[in-house]
Amino acid sequence: MDASQLAERVREYEELEAALADPGIHSDQDRVRKLGRRYAELTPVIRTMRELDTARSDLEAARELAKEDEAFAAEADELTARIPALEAKLTELLLPRDPHDGADVVLEVKSGEGGEESALFAGDLLRMYLRYAERHGWKSEVLDATDSDLGGVKDATVVIKSTGSDPDGVWARLKWEGGVHRVQRVPVTESQGRIHTSAAGVLVYPEAEEAAELGDIPDKDLRVDVYRSSGKGGQSVNTTDSAVRITHLPTGIVVSCQNERSQLQNKARAMQVLRARLLALAEEEAAARASDARRSQIRTVDRSERVRTYNFPENRISDHRVGYKAHNLDAVLQGDLDGVLDALVAADRAERLAAQENTG
Repeated sequence: MDASQLAERVREYEELEAALADPGIHSDQDRVRKLGRRYAELTPVIRTMRELDTARSDLEAARELAKEDEAFAAEADELTARIPALEAKLTELLLPRDPHDGADVVLEVKSGEGGEESALFAGDLLRMYLRYAERHGWKSEVLDATDSDLGGVKDATVVIKSTGSDPDGVWARLKWEGGVHRVQRVPVTESQGRIHTSAAGVLVYPEAEEAAELGDIPDKDLRVDVYRSSGKGGQSVNTTDSAVRITHLPTGIVVSCQNERSQLQNKARAMQVLRARLLALAEEEAAARASDARRSQIRTVDRSERVRTYNFPENRISDHRVGYKAHNLDAVLQGDLDGVLDALVAADRAERLAAQENTG
């Protein structure tokens, strides 16, 4: 990045600083949150730039002074060693970011091969994500869920939202979760004690924050059906048709919501999920047209197309994309996901650094 681009970052940072100091802006909390995230994103960049400028200036002065006093030679050597580290840090901070990293997410869990055991595992995954959200102080809300007869989950949709202005929001952490998750364990339905393999699928989308991201969705493109909310085994738990199912006719995407009290609330929530699904689909298609090599989420729950394996007999979790393995599956299922997610973040960072070096 050249000097003019760096100067543009400084200008943007100072403008954000001034805007956030204006008491008038705090009446619009959504805008404050958006500006706060960008300010938090730029802060380490600006701080590192300033540290680097200071170090370079100090090195020049130390070299001049060392000509007359050798005591300054050690300081010059220390600064000479420190500057490359600061340059490397700045390069990493300036890597192109995923524009959705600060976004909230819509996450879906679906049972797949394995029947009732798959539904039980899908329920384990759903609880794992809800506990992970709780550990991070995020808000989670289950919009729709279909339970299985033994207490598992056939499918569920949940919205997870951050509560702060951290530039690395929910999407920055959970975007890696899309794909097929495989489980190896003795099912509760197995009388012979044999280990079975089954799978559940996870889909995750950044929440579409603004209508402008997609434009208006024409009413003619939507089919809206209403029905009664149901509980375990399909048992009706509501005497009114408050649950809503929306079908987007051009794409065939179907979303539903039954957890709100009124039909209007459920329709609004279902539209929220539909927008996230359509935004993800539009970006996928754009990436395909551009021959983008980024990972795509697996949309079929086939045990052979897995991103991660949860092996209960060995208490082992394995992420097959980065070769990560750990024997703390019990902790992971309680929401301690940071180990595997940190490995995925580090691999992505290394990949982006390599791509930058190859194009630089």
